[in-house]
Amino acid sequence: MQHNCLGSWDVFLSLFHSFTMLPHPPFLVAIQDPPSRRSVLPTFPGFISFAPPPTGRPRVAIYVSRTLNQHLSCSTVFHESSDMLSVDVFSPEGLFGSLHHSLRVTSVYLLHTNNSPYRSVSPERIFSCLSYPHLVLGDFNLHHPLSDPGRSLSVREFII
Repeated sequence: MQHNCLGSWDVFLSLFHSFTMLPHPPFLVAIQDPPSRRSVLPTFPGFISFAPPPTGRPRVAIYVSRTLNQHLSCSTVFHESSDMLSVDVFSPEGLFGSLHHSLRVTSVYLLHTNNSPYRSVSPERIFSCLSYPHLVLGDFNLHHPLSDPGRSLSVREFII
């Protein structure tokens, strides 16, 4: 699951409390713009949180269910930018009924830069070539070329 919390504790708590109503809560929750206090993420029962090393307010976080973490190996992958975080999930028996032993889940938060129309994380860094499945979750802006690479965008859309 992926969600942008807009830095709001209320949005975060509402989202995670909604999981308690589900018969099968998500195993991984990628959060963009998570709430924090003094660069510390909120906790929620049943989940372990991962975020880039503190350099201010975190822009991304990944919450892994304790159930998943008990049965599979999960490790964080830090990137050059604090706007991107990955978790590698590994199982020697294969994952989710497939022959793949590894899965990478990446959470990305794209910020505007002074070099419009570019964002804080390049497509080459986001969509790296791996020999195993890679799921990218992010807050991709509709007016950004990454949301639909085949779409022709007007000059005005690049400025937004």
